[in-house]
Amino acid sequence: MGSVRNIATVGALATMVVGATAVFGATASAAPNVTPQGVCGSAYKTVNSVAVGSLGTVYLTYNSSNGKNCVTTIRTDPGTAKVMSTYIYVPATEASAGDDGLFTSYAGPGYVYGKGHCVSWGGHISNVYVSVDNSNCAARKESRTTEIR
Repeated sequence: MGSVRNIATVGALATMVVGATAVFGATASAAPNVTPQGVCGSAYKTVNSVAVGSLGTVYLTYNSSNGKNCVTTIRTDPGTAKVMSTYIYVPATEASAGDDGLFTSYAGPGYVYGKGHCVSWGGHISNVYVSVDNSNCAARKESRTTEIR
């Protein structure tokens, strides 16, 4: 009788360990699903983007209901914190916003009112810097720059 009880106890413990590993293992290894709308808000639609080499992407989004642009830099592979930034500037109004520091998955958001204006924006991850000038305006052709420092 003692053997049956020990076998049952071992079986129950094994089931709990396997169940806990399945639950906690999946959570611990899953990468966050970061999107521009998750950072800026669901009303913001992506209107432009630029790759930061193979490290990630800077996204320019726009909310037509309030006339604001939002910019965020999102890493391709989240993980150990890296130096990152994101910025946006409206030359006509001199409004600017941004974010910089050590981040594990994204920098931002940065919001500015940009309805009817050209915007300049960009960001960096580690040593790869990107910028887009005179963007999203019909009157001018945008200029894109990538620099490795």
